[in-house]
Amino acid sequence: MHPSALLLAWLITVLLVQCVGYSGLTILAIALLLQPTLWAAWWAYVRRSRWLLFSLWLILAYNTPGEAWLDWPWAPTLEGMAQAHLHGLRLLLMLGCLAWLFARLGSQGLLGGLWGLLRGWRRLGIDTERLVVRVALVLGHLATSTVDRGNWRQMLARMPDAHLGTSTVQIEQVAWRTRDAIVVITAFAGLIGVWLA
Repeated sequence: MHPSALLLAWLITVLLVQCVGYSGLTILAIALLLQPTLWAAWWAYVRRSRWLLFSLWLILAYNTPGEAWLDWPWAPTLEGMAQAHLHGLRLLLMLGCLAWLFARLGSQGLLGGLWGLLRGWRRLGIDTERLVVRVALVLGHLATSTVDRGNWRQMLARMPDAHLGTSTVQIEQVAWRTRDAIVVITAFAGLIGVWLA
């Protein structure tokens, strides 16, 4: 498939996740869990986002008005816990969709998809080439950096190494096919259908 079509399908899926309830989220979860190659990357994303998930759960559980759990004055509300569970599951599935996107595209495919999606914006005078090159440089730096990725102070203290980057950025372009258009149209139709329902 065309990388731009996959990127659009991912974006529409992320938007759909925000609109559906537990039944739709269960279908998406089953579809992601049926792909065992995603499990390691998905778990890595979840592990890195654990404090975000915990903070989101606490904020929603304690700041949503409603009846206190077990009638304890310091406990979160039942309605807040329901919202926290739903939004936490949505975030987990969005991370699973991100793992699927990177598994399907990789860095080069992501650059090609981004290039294809942003190409039309050049007619409006927006320099999309610079954005794609910056994304390529960031991805290349993360792939070749010897600095521990979690140690941001060390990354900022280091002098930039000119030899780490590449002198050219190559982007593979794939021909757009009928099936790509069908996937994008079906995804848009699904989004509109869920939104209007």
